[in-house]
Parts: sequence; structure tokens; C-alpha cells
Amino acid sequence: MTSPTPAPRIAVVVSSFNPEVTDGLLRGALDVLKAHGAPVAPADIIPAPGAYELPLIAQTLARTELYDGVVCLGCVIKGDTAHFEFISLATSLGLMTAGLATETPITFGVLTTYTDEQAAVRSRDDAENKGREAAEACFATVKTLNQIRSRAWEGDGLAAPLRRAGQGR
Repeated sequence: MTSPTPAPRIAVVVSSFNPEVTDGLLRGALDVLKAHGAPVAPADIIPAPGAYELPLIAQTLARTELYDGVVCLGCVIKGDTAHFEFISLATSLGLMTAGLATETPITFGVLTTYTDEQAAVRSRDDAENKGREAAEACFATVKTLNQIRSRAWEGDGLAAPLRRAGQGR
């Protein structure tokens, strides 16, 4: 009899800016972590001053090797200047780069909206909550990477598309 695979250990980094929105994103992400049986301790929820700081904190957490994945949550709402574009682009590219550099799932739960109302809708306590989606994406990516790394994917159909593409022989 094989023992069940333990739930992945996931850190959540949440921007302190726009807390009326990010608190909702955090609730959504925590609901998903609990539903997956992932251990959630207060030390696994790390504050960031704003969205711009998320990539560095996430990369540092990933490099500790304490976590199987990192969910990043934040909210950037367009104002009257170009600041929105700079922060949104830097954050998204920074998170992607951090994930690639550490080979750790670092998911993007950062709202980039034009209005406060759009942010409120995406952070409500319902199925459309983007914090939930970021946490689900983190679990799915951890699972896929674990399958690839253990070569367990060969028997469940993931190898067939690679063979068709002339790879994975």
C-alpha cells in the first residue's frame, strides 16, 4: 500500500496596497489551499508593500526550497499617469522571470484593472475570485512539474503529444 502524497507547501505573498481588494484575493487563495489540504500557517502568508515588490519576495521564497509553489496577490488600478503600465508590466515579467529562474511555480494573482469596481468584482468571495484562480493554477502547475520530474507522465497520455511532435523518443 502506497502512502498518500502530501499536499504541496504553498506560500502566499500578498501586496499591502489596496487592502480592500487584496484581502478578498487572499481569502480566495486560502480557501483553495485549505480545500487541497495544504498546510497554511501564518508564516506562509508574507506581506509585500506593493505589487512591484512581489517578484523579489516570491523569488527569495522559492530559493529557500521550503515551498513547492508561491501564489502572488496584488492589485494595480489605473490612475491618471503611466505608473499603472510600468508597475503592471514590471510585476508580470518579474514574476514570470522568478518562476523560470527558480523552476518553481509562481502564479500571477495580480489584478490590473481600470476601475475600483472591476477590482471589487474580481476579489469577491465567489467562484470568480482571482486569488482562487491563482492558487488553483499553482496547485495544477506543481502537480504537472512533479509528474514530469518523476517521469510519471509517460504512462498517462502526456507523452503522446511529445512523440507526435518528434520529441520525447
